[in-house]
Parts: sequence; C-alpha cells; structure tokens
Amino acid sequence: MKLINLTAIYVMWLREMKRFFRAKSRVAGTLAMPLFFLAFLGFGFSGITLPGIPQEMNYINFLVPGIIGMTMLFSSMFAGISVLWDREFGFLKEIMVAPVSRISLVLGRIAGGSTTSLIQGVLILLISVFIGFNIPSLSGFISAVIFMALISIAFIGLGLVFASKMTDIHGFSLIINFVIFPLFFLSGAIFPVNNLPGFIMPLVYINPLTYGVDGLRGSLIGFSQFPILFDITALMGFSLLMVFLGAYFFEKTEV
Repeated sequence: MKLINLTAIYVMWLREMKRFFRAKSRVAGTLAMPLFFLAFLGFGFSGITLPGIPQEMNYINFLVPGIIGMTMLFSSMFAGISVLWDREFGFLKEIMVAPVSRISLVLGRIAGGSTTSLIQGVLILLISVFIGFNIPSLSGFISAVIFMALISIAFIGLGLVFASKMTDIHGFSLIINFVIFPLFFLSGAIFPVNNLPGFIMPLVYINPLTYGVDGLRGSLIGFSQFPILFDITALMGFSLLMVFLGAYFFEKTEV
C-alpha cells in the first residue's frame, strides 16, 4: 500500500466540496460575520488615525487583510468539526478501515477544507472592493492567495488535533472559540500589534496568525511589521508542523 493515495485524497476533497456547496446557509453564515466586521469597524473608524498606522492610510485598507485572516482562521478551525460528525454517523469508522493510509485521509480533509476556506477568503477580498478597498497588482493578489492557503492549512491541522481528541461536538465548539479569539485579537487583525503592552508581545510573536495577517497586509497594501519572506517562512513551518500533528492524532483517534 502506498503511503500517499491520490485517489483517496481526491475523494475526500470532493466530499468536502460537495458538502460546502450544498449547504448554502453555511456559505452565507461564514461570510456574514466578516462582512459585519468590515462594515461596522471599517466605516466606524474610517475618520480616525490609529497609532502604528501611516496617517495617509485608510483604516479600511488596514482592516481588510485582517478580516480575511479572521475568515480563514474561523472557517479552518471549525472544519475539524466534520471529524466529529463523521464519528457520530459512522462514516469515520468506514474510512478508517479502508485500505488507504491515514495520511491520505488527512491530506484529503485538509485539501477540501483549505479549498472551501480559500473560496471564502477570496470572496471577502472581492466584496471589499465595493466598500473602498483597492486590490493591487496581480502579483500581490497571488501572494495574498498563498498566504490564505497557508493560514487555512495550518489551522485545519490544528482543528484536526482538537477534533481527534474530543468526542462531544458542543464541547469542541466551546474549546475552539476559547482558542480562536485570543489568536484573532493577538494577531494584529484589527489594530497594530505594536500598540499592545510589552508583556503581551511574546504571545503575539508565537501566534502563527500574526505572520499570516502581516503577510496579507504586505501583499495587499504594501505595509507589514515583518519582511514578507519571514512571514511566509514562519507560516509555512507552522503549517507543516500542524499537518504532521493532525495526521499523528488522527491516526490515534478512536472510532
């Protein structure tokens, strides 16, 4: 048996895509919260200048990459809940006894989840044009898509780690919310991280979303706290680690 089974990866990816497009309420729901953030925060703070943001920069331009990062974080982390649903309805047991490697199943789930998250992130980016955001060059757009994909892969892997160790769907949602919001607020998504107290900065630096949001800003508006190469290297390293841990814990999960 091969370690990587492309057919299994494709089947798991296709299943996630069908579930996503058939649940139209899910698509609308995942887009609603980011759009509310963009509308209320973007227009509400449009007339002020926050410390750490260049005076000539519109707050909406600063906010859009952060909201895209938030969208990728929320949709990716909650992708792990599909493991719990599959366990609840017996599908997980069926695929776990299939003659394919567990890593292929994990990669298929990550591929499907990251594709659906990427669709949502690109939609938010395109919708933001109608509220005043300017998409830069094609190279900037492609760079932003790469950062979106890395954010999604990283946090789907983290979501799989939690899902593989839990059995209660409601408990999973509570734990994920407890993890998501500190990651979000410590990433600089809605305000510059250099405005935070010094004793919190170590948490900012170990937060992988910090580098994802910073990379998105560097790609889309040309403003970043760190070099883009550093952002992509840090995020890629965390993504590889989360894929490895997600596969390891998924291998150990009880069906």
